[in-house]
This record gives sequence, structure tokens and C-alpha cells, in this order.
Amino acid sequence: MISTLIADDHLLIREGLKKILSDEEDIEIVYEAENGQQVLDYLSNQPVQVLILDINMPQMSGLDILKYVHKLSPDTRVLILSMYPEDRFAVRALKAGASGYITKASAGDELISAVRKVIDGNRYISPEATEMLVRELSKPTDRLPHETLSEREFQILMLLVKGRNVRGISEDLTLSVNTVNTYRARIFEKMNLKSTQELVRYAYDHKLLE
Repeated sequence: MISTLIADDHLLIREGLKKILSDEEDIEIVYEAENGQQVLDYLSNQPVQVLILDINMPQMSGLDILKYVHKLSPDTRVLILSMYPEDRFAVRALKAGASGYITKASAGDELISAVRKVIDGNRYISPEATEMLVRELSKPTDRLPHETLSEREFQILMLLVKGRNVRGISEDLTLSVNTVNTYRARIFEKMNLKSTQELVRYAYDHKLLE
């Protein structure tokens, strides 16, 4: 049996994923998590073979969680699930150590194939994401400003451009207001921007938002 953990903060998404996998006799869903800490608490006591992990989780982003998963359960294959198209975040996820990346829109068609492919030790990515990854790896020093951010900085960037204020972000991520302000200032410094308005314009220009 392929032991599988589903991590997504939305109950309806978890139910949908379970429904997709329910008819597969060799896939067993052993646990569901709605935040990163639940994922890490479970893996610290019981490893799983496949972790289906939403990239946009509360408290910790999926990519932040991924770093800890590699330490707690190095044999676990992580399949990143995202609402964002592959051309925006697949490369970042794969370079962070994910075994695969699929969008929520394509999960109905791809999830089972993706689970089977990563459990065999392969990566699951689309041809388009493969081309992007090759380009990224061939030009390691030619990076856009947002690509120089840490995972936490990038997570806060995305919340800022979606309209969340500093206090709201501090509540979402369980960080102090001062810490969020520090991250915000660091983002502006690294990206050579001076305001949230400039940050939003940058995000739209570089297709980080719909």
C-alpha cells in the first residue's frame, strides 16, 4: 500500500482529493492535515511514502514545510499541489526538492498518475515545466528580483500583493507585527521597490497574479 498524507487547509479540497484516490486499491490515505505543524507532528512519529502538499498553507508555506519534511522523513516523496499555473511556481518547487508539481485544476486528471510516478522515484512535471527548469538551471545567475527572495519573503510578497496588511499577515503566519515589517522592508530592499503599489505592479507585470 502507498501510504499517503494529504495536506491542504480547505476541507473541500481534501475531500475532493480523497474522492479521486478512493478507488485505487493500493493507495491508502493515512492522515489529513490542515496546516504545516500538523504535517510535521505526524511525520515526526510516522513516515509516509507520499505527501500531497498544498503550496499555500497557513503558518508555513508548502515550500517551508518541504524543508522540514526532508529532515524528518527523507524517503517521503512530496507532490506539490497548487492553484497557481506551472509556469509560475513549478520551478521554485522542484528546485526546493519536491518530487512533482500539479495544479488543483488538473488534479482530477493527473493526481493518480503523479502519485504513481513519484513513488517509483521519478519526478512528475509537465513538458512545459521541464523546459522552464532547464532554462532556470542553465542560467543560475540571471535571476529576476523576486527569485532572489527566501521562501518566507516570497510568501509574504504574495500576501502583500493580494491586499493583506501587515497585521493580517502576522495573524495568518503567526508572526509578530515587527517581524512581518522586517520581512516587508527586506523585500523592498532586495527588489529595489519603495511601496506596496510598486510591488503589486511588479507582480502583475511578471504574472505572479491572475
